[in-house]
Amino acid sequence: MPSFDFQTYPLALNTAVFTAAAVAVWLAGSKLTYCVEALADQLGLGRVFVGALLLGGATSLPEIATTVTAAASGNADLAGSNLLGGVAMQFAVLAAVDAFVMRGRALTFFTPKPVLLMQGVLLIGLLALASAAIATKGFGSVLGLGIWSLLLVAAYVVGLRITFSYEGQFRWRAVDKHGEPILPKGNDEDGSDDADANDQNASEPSTARASIGFSIAALIVLVSGYLLARTGEALAEQTALGSSFVGATLVALATSLPEVSATAAAVRNGAYGLAVGNIFGTNAITIALLAVADFGYREGSIYAALAPSSIFLAALGIVISCVYLWGLLERRDRTILWMGVDSLIVLLLYLTGLAIYYLIR
Repeated sequence: MPSFDFQTYPLALNTAVFTAAAVAVWLAGSKLTYCVEALADQLGLGRVFVGALLLGGATSLPEIATTVTAAASGNADLAGSNLLGGVAMQFAVLAAVDAFVMRGRALTFFTPKPVLLMQGVLLIGLLALASAAIATKGFGSVLGLGIWSLLLVAAYVVGLRITFSYEGQFRWRAVDKHGEPILPKGNDEDGSDDADANDQNASEPSTARASIGFSIAALIVLVSGYLLARTGEALAEQTALGSSFVGATLVALATSLPEVSATAAAVRNGAYGLAVGNIFGTNAITIALLAVADFGYREGSIYAALAPSSIFLAALGIVISCVYLWGLLERRDRTILWMGVDSLIVLLLYLTGLAIYYLIR
């Protein structure tokens, strides 16, 4: 991929390229959801697992592009803050989808799958490891590779294997105080997010067409993600906002666009487990990408180069993850301002955390 020095371009041009790349990422994200749903059904794989692996991996391509380019250019703040800030950002995306797409029904009420809880536990563990790595300045290495990076990769791989094993676990049901099942309106008895699977299968593309469509959409996301990373880095310098704050906000928002479009498309199709699994899976991959950033950063350990305020972003991600785990466990269809109570709390935590981070960075 050719290298361009976007800092030599005018602010207006960088803004235009950044915006165009963001639009391309948005459109490709919707296509990814359609193709992944088809592949999950035709290959006989669970939608939550496929959402975490394929959809989560594909929608993480902008983060991969941002991380690799920023780390290789020596900009540790942009690489690290984009990843750690992206966790809270993507949960805010899920809350926004809950508010604007679910329209008065709590999203976590429709996702009664134990595998999602396993994904949440995995994510909290990865965030804790990342916090420890930054706090200890990434000391120690094995064959030139950082110990903390190896631990992050190992934890992610093991967690993915556990997620796959839990995909087929029997789902639980929400009950009232008399022990009677509480059934979601307009859904089947077990709250399945695959209620219309038979109708959808009839209109789904073949495995080959779905694979080709997935590959093309993923390539668009990757190229656009590279442009987002480079122009975002230039905008950080040209606007004097700083790499860490721009990485945690502007770049994290733009690179979260695939999750926005993919998650919204999944919810509109009734694939609620796929939607939530995509966000949890994307966030797990995002934290594991710190190992890639550490490998690409040639000026030592990237954990030592990150500001202590980065730990605050990780802690914010842990707290927000716990809120959604609470929502998944409680499974009550309570809403405030057209969204689940858990989603409202997440949005408030995110906005408050962002303000605090701006002050302490």
